[in-house]
Amino acid sequence: MRIKNVVKVMNFHSLLRVDASKRQAESYRNVGEEITQIIKTIVYNKNLVLDKKTILPDPKMPRLNIYIANDYGFCGNFNSQVARQIRQDTDDYKIIIGKKIIYKDDKTILKIDKDNFYLEFAKIEKTIDEAVQNLSYSEINLYYNHYNSSTSFDFRKLTLFPIEFNGEYDTKNDFVIETDITTMLHSLLSFYILYELRMCECISRAAENVIRSQITSQALDKIEEMEIELENKNRKKKKDDLIIKTVENFKKISFMEDKNG
Repeated sequence: MRIKNVVKVMNFHSLLRVDASKRQAESYRNVGEEITQIIKTIVYNKNLVLDKKTILPDPKMPRLNIYIANDYGFCGNFNSQVARQIRQDTDDYKIIIGKKIIYKDDKTILKIDKDNFYLEFAKIEKTIDEAVQNLSYSEINLYYNHYNSSTSFDFRKLTLFPIEFNGEYDTKNDFVIETDITTMLHSLLSFYILYELRMCECISRAAENVIRSQITSQALDKIEEMEIELENKNRKKKKDDLIIKTVENFKKISFMEDKNG
């Protein structure tokens, strides 16, 4: 019973964390969609393209991948997909978030605990700023587990740079630019990448608590099955004991009758 109560508390806390992470992620997402649209309007503005002011990565440069795992137990499958992807990306530079991922090579730029994501976010910010300023990579990708619902999640890849091009340049808007356009675009792109990363960290946190909720729910079901099984065994034992006692009593009565007989 004590174990069952502990598992119930764990299950309750995981559900609370799912809800809190989901709400935080939704607040990021609502703003994130607007930011994405604004930045696309600027980056893919026809006048800037014609003036060759857009920022295009060199396809010959290496890729930078960011991987979000987690720090706690009950999330083996959650981390295994991240670890599998990292092992496949031998030629790519890496930022790994999550201490449960036991991996490091000469292309691992940063490795931080998930718990320290916000405490050490400045390190990630510095790396991304330098990467965008110097156009060090052909792509910047993010791998994480995406929360879908209270019962499901899936492993996703999100390309943060270059920003997805829908095939049409913006011709409806024009801008008066009173600063260095290249510096401005670098700052916008860096801001966008870091914003998306924060949003996906929240979504990932919700997903990892989905797993905890599922595992603790399964554990509760198993405990209840064991309790029912034990209860049935005890009931059967009582019944068997009663039968044995009845038979013994019957034997005693029969013996006394035969003796007095």
